[in-house]
Amino acid sequence: MTLLDHLPVLVVIIPLLTAPLCVLVDRPRVAWFVALVSSWLVFAATVVLVGQVADGGTISYHLGGWAPPWGIEYRVDTLGSYVLLIVSAMAALVLVAAKDSVEREIPEQRIPRFYAAFLLAFAGLMGIVATGDAFNVFVFLEISSLSTYALISMGRDRRALNAAFQYLVMGTIGATFILIGIGFLYMMTGTLNMLDLAARLPEVADTRTVRAGFAFLTVGIGLKLAMFPLHLWLPNAYTYAPSIVTAFLAATATKVAVYTLLRFVLSIFGIDFSLGQMPLEYILIPLGLVGILSASLVAIYQVEIKRMLAYSSVAQIGYMVLGIGLANTNGLTAAILHLFNHALMKGALFIAMGAVAYRIGSTTLKDFSGLGRRMPLTMAGIVVGGLSLIGVPSTVGFVSKWYLVLAALEQGLWPIALLVLVGSIMAVVYVWKLVETAYFGKPAEGVAVKEAPLSMLVPLWVLVFANIYFGLHTEISVGLARQAAMALSGGAG
Repeated sequence: MTLLDHLPVLVVIIPLLTAPLCVLVDRPRVAWFVALVSSWLVFAATVVLVGQVADGGTISYHLGGWAPPWGIEYRVDTLGSYVLLIVSAMAALVLVAAKDSVEREIPEQRIPRFYAAFLLAFAGLMGIVATGDAFNVFVFLEISSLSTYALISMGRDRRALNAAFQYLVMGTIGATFILIGIGFLYMMTGTLNMLDLAARLPEVADTRTVRAGFAFLTVGIGLKLAMFPLHLWLPNAYTYAPSIVTAFLAATATKVAVYTLLRFVLSIFGIDFSLGQMPLEYILIPLGLVGILSASLVAIYQVEIKRMLAYSSVAQIGYMVLGIGLANTNGLTAAILHLFNHALMKGALFIAMGAVAYRIGSTTLKDFSGLGRRMPLTMAGIVVGGLSLIGVPSTVGFVSKWYLVLAALEQGLWPIALLVLVGSIMAVVYVWKLVETAYFGKPAEGVAVKEAPLSMLVPLWVLVFANIYFGLHTEISVGLARQAAMALSGGAG
């Protein structure tokens, strides 16, 4: 076997092994370089992995040479490779921006530990996606969650500790629910291999134990993905975490949770059970819509921009949940596409917030006054990210919402299509508040503000161009999303 045959496990092992190295070197710049090299190696490996899946179909990797279901299997299909690419690309770009931002926001003696925790969170997220074992999903979920709690608590504001504790409590409840759900499935089937579970569950699907397991898993994963009304941990976590942590989490953590929901609900339980025997669409569609409208409304009244974008994330998760609830091919395509597109827009916006925090030490609305002239490149990036958030044509946000509207109209649910448009109009209001202050507000006198450093502008503008490129050239992103949606729905609808 060549090194290329081990890629499914290497993308998890590389950050897992380099994390302790950051602590051992105990020098901030060296720890950053170790984390950067690790993330770019993983990104390169993931690009090759995506090519392998595109050429040869699903990859099954047997750990220790033990054949599944007896041994642990890593399984990477179209959807898995797509999400692995999102997570690794965002980690690689965010770590480029981290060098200056982290030095400004985190005490020097803590920086090596910060990068170690970052790599552990990264490894956990990659593991959740790559593994084909249900219990392994829980293990990797805990690895990423525990390191995320530590990362959030390192924020400058004392309220970061409170935010981390609140997330810890909510996250622990979610993880416990997921573990109970997996335990119930194991009790009924005697297997933890996802493929094996999918084959054995139909025989016992009509039992209360399996239904209870389904309910526990749905609520537990719903907590992790911040689905309304289980989202209460997210606004504080995003607001008070260090800027780089917020950028990474907003672009990856909730996306991996959405992937996990898709994997359990559609791949393991199957669409007939989840949306036939269990009335999941009657839960996901209303919750998705309420999440979109209520979170957008709350975002309009925020004066702290990171908090505004955090509530905007809850609304965007609502779009994904709605797409899964509609459960036809267009709906699932919209949900999977929005995984990718939302990572691009929120990654760009939160890196830009980090750049603003680096220069002026604050991200409240009044401090943005006149920044359009003083930090033109950063603010231009925020404008493009904002347009994508609204869903303006030629940006990625438009493409996902287009498929979501098509999915609703396909089922004759025109009020839902209308509410999706209302959510976009509400996004115009809170994005315009920021743009108006930055470009038409009077700059503070006697305060010299320079443009952000190049290390932050480069990843910001890579994501800005990606927002426009994938908004105009949709063949790759839509092609992959539709392929994954067809596989998940069995070609339904």
